[in-house]
Amino acid sequence: MEKIKINFSHGGAIAQVIMDNSKGNVIDSGMMAELMAALDTFSAMHELKLITFEGAGKHFSFGASVEEHQKAQAAGMIHSFHQLFIKLKDLAIPTLAKISGQCLGGGMELAIMCNFLFAEKGAKFSQPEIILGVFPPPASLILSEKIGLAKAEELIITGLTFSADEGKAFGLINEVFADTIELESGVNKWIEHQIIPKSASSLRFAVKASRVKFNKVLSEYLPVLENMYVNELMNTFDANEGINSFLEKRKPVWRNN
Repeated sequence: MEKIKINFSHGGAIAQVIMDNSKGNVIDSGMMAELMAALDTFSAMHELKLITFEGAGKHFSFGASVEEHQKAQAAGMIHSFHQLFIKLKDLAIPTLAKISGQCLGGGMELAIMCNFLFAEKGAKFSQPEIILGVFPPPASLILSEKIGLAKAEELIITGLTFSADEGKAFGLINEVFADTIELESGVNKWIEHQIIPKSASSLRFAVKASRVKFNKVLSEYLPVLENMYVNELMNTFDANEGINSFLEKRKPVWRNN
């Protein structure tokens, strides 16, 4: 079963990636493999000027598969997920997230990795990993680079939920639209005016230039956080309790170790 759909427009200049995996568009190992294959294909398309990401249905994504966060699978899942971010970094093709509904956890991490974020007013965002006793490695690096350490710490350490308007106010989201119809129309107009007239080759250099520090941080520290997650965090009782309690639909009982 295919878990993403890909459409091309503007003579192959725009690639639209639609995550389509049940109502929450959960990013599981199957979807990660399909996304990586798509990015590999895009790398050879020199006319490509923009990749857009969105979720089928009402939501962008509920995040990465919690089942695959269990200790036996965590190392493989985390590594595969992180390779998506490294691949996007290396591609240097401009990226845009078109967000409606819930944009949570790993779904939010994919969105914030994009160069541009556009959302409808009802969209809700959160990095809720701490509620499960874990932390989000990509977001731990990306948020501080994009919106500053103080706000990034608040979002990662508390796991609070924020609205599209709040995200725009603190600089994470480029534009907020009244509803999904306005979002679709607004993004299309923006693409026509801001992306299509430009050189695909020069756009990639602009992405590399604007992210020269961002990319160094991601390359250097994402493996460090992956090691911390897999070899330290997942050896604690509470990280496993948090994941298991979520799957068992009960409140976690923390031991604080």
